[in-house]
Amino acid sequence: MKSNWAKVDLKQVPHIVVSPPGPKSRALHERCTKHFKGLSSQVKLFPVAFESGYGCTLKDVDGNTYIDFSSGIYVTTLGHCHPKIVEAIQKATATLMNCHDFTTEVKTRLVEKLAQVLPGDLKGYQFYDCGTAAVEAGLRICRAGTRQHEFISCFYDFHGKTYGAVSLAHMRSPVYGPTRAPGFHMVPRPDPYRPLWKKADGTIDTDAYIAFYEEYLDKGTAGQVAAVVVEPIQGWGGSIIPPDDFMPKLRAFCNRHKLLLMADEVLTSMGRTGKWLAMEHWNVLPDVVTLGKGFGNGFPVTAVAVREPLMEHFESISASSSYGGNPMACAAALACLEVIEEEQLLERALYLERLAMKRMNTMLEDHPIVGDVRAKGCLMGIELVKDKRTKEPFDEAGKRVYQKAFRKGLAWIPAGHILRMSPPIVMDDETLLKGLDLIDEAIAETEKELLGA
Repeated sequence: MKSNWAKVDLKQVPHIVVSPPGPKSRALHERCTKHFKGLSSQVKLFPVAFESGYGCTLKDVDGNTYIDFSSGIYVTTLGHCHPKIVEAIQKATATLMNCHDFTTEVKTRLVEKLAQVLPGDLKGYQFYDCGTAAVEAGLRICRAGTRQHEFISCFYDFHGKTYGAVSLAHMRSPVYGPTRAPGFHMVPRPDPYRPLWKKADGTIDTDAYIAFYEEYLDKGTAGQVAAVVVEPIQGWGGSIIPPDDFMPKLRAFCNRHKLLLMADEVLTSMGRTGKWLAMEHWNVLPDVVTLGKGFGNGFPVTAVAVREPLMEHFESISASSSYGGNPMACAAALACLEVIEEEQLLERALYLERLAMKRMNTMLEDHPIVGDVRAKGCLMGIELVKDKRTKEPFDEAGKRVYQKAFRKGLAWIPAGHILRMSPPIVMDDETLLKGLDLIDEAIAETEKELLGA
């Protein structure tokens, strides 16, 4: 049954007492960044310092209170400080913090629960403390299970910041060198708003993408591909949702060529899109899956899940880690799974999707710079363009809308010209609509400044 613990009083939130980032935020940020470097674009564009959070709200050190449309960048899917999750972590920290990979009661209950909720024969698990560690372990499983070493991934997907994970993605850094690691290949993936290949009627041609993969597999690789690695829905790339027929066709492509399909669901799993796994929207069962972010609702716990034929390969890849599966992490993850079931939050996320899309479609009609809107559960995006006909990205508008809405009391995520939103799936209707109203106002003000509209 749905709980009202996270309901927001919109008479009190958002509540801006001093224009953010306020003086205390700026002073604290200046002190911290004398030593702490490598900040995200979110913080660089809006250097606010947060003090606390509860439910679907955040409070900064200057006393401003915000509606949270970020969830700590897709992490606090169940809101801040959910009472059951807090209690579970507190109990675990007072009992046993770490015993390496020895068996515990709470770990046993967690793996049994995962086996119950995850689809198909995804029955083998190993736990980690961050998404990129889970991705790296997933790559090792794919290599061990196929005795092949190459990988194919997609343009604009994101998989983490260690070398293997970076090699799956479009990231460049002098630390990693000018090229990806050997054996890592990238191909385009369907973007319904910006299709690379179209049919005669102008709609996206997913068969053309698969045909390209067939050709690339033959001509562009060394013939030793272990797996195709894919984000079901792109997060960093801008909440880009593939056409409904693409993932089934990708699964069939992998089956034809005896390739594994690895779904990086660090961002999309555990209710974020209204399913335990986003791949379930298309009835596709991957061979290897990574879980994270909302898996622990803020506590650093991630996982690799594999189908039964691959389970034995955990033994050969040195799968254990210092922090993976510690009792605190398992307690947090188990509590999250139970909350999602008890509060019927998969259904809630899908309901919020419908509510948001209705409101965002109005914004699409009303605003000349809004080119596209999209959502799958509580993974949402608004794409800003200079011209709806040419679809030229409008990065300056994205920056301004992000900052303006933040000043109005909306904490959220920038991505250049694409506005990304990931409200907690416990959010009530009125708070979701209020957050979208703030974005609507910020877009209107930005259009007036940049277009004179």
